[in-house]
Amino acid sequence: MSTVNTPAPKAPAPSRRGLMIAVGLGVALLAAMALDTKVVHLGSDLDVRQQAFSPDSFGEAEFPRIQANIEERAVDALLVAPEALADKAAAGQKYGTVSSTGAIIPVKLSGVVGEGKSGVYQLAVEGMPAEIKVRLQTGPAINGTDLRDAPGDIAFGNFKNQIEYQDAGSGINRAMKKAVLDGLDTASLQGRTVEVIGAFRLVNPKNWMITPVRITVK
Repeated sequence: MSTVNTPAPKAPAPSRRGLMIAVGLGVALLAAMALDTKVVHLGSDLDVRQQAFSPDSFGEAEFPRIQANIEERAVDALLVAPEALADKAAAGQKYGTVSSTGAIIPVKLSGVVGEGKSGVYQLAVEGMPAEIKVRLQTGPAINGTDLRDAPGDIAFGNFKNQIEYQDAGSGINRAMKKAVLDGLDTASLQGRTVEVIGAFRLVNPKNWMITPVRITVK
């Protein structure tokens, strides 16, 4: 018995009308996509890079205000010292911004720069109680969040998370370094008299680490 192969029927060619409908639908789809697309120009407020938190931008914006705040509130260090030794909690309440890790006290003082290590210098302040060690940090690394916390109005709740909050302090420190310390010849500081306005965290009343907002070398 012989087998006859019957060719499969060909699909009908699309009609001209069908092609026009398909093209029309495609154009309509592209138009809808275009209407739903938002053009974002680089550097605009819609640029996600602008929306991301920038510690350095924050620091540059905030430091002038913080500097003015500390300068306005700064207390003579010789006035603070005996009260801090007698009752650090009371001294913190009286002169500083209270925080869970110790009050931040804005002070002004004059002293002779002593030995330095890693940018931290001893300061000999005439009239300071002998048991108090005063140090001044000048970088290159500025440690702590004393400047961030000094005004009392930069709170954790203003930031997305703990990392941003910590980075905000670092950004302020870098802005201070740029404005106050970058022009300072730290290599020739030893033996010089300096007038300092800054802040320190009153944790140990016998050990002050001052973060400056203004330094004048005599």
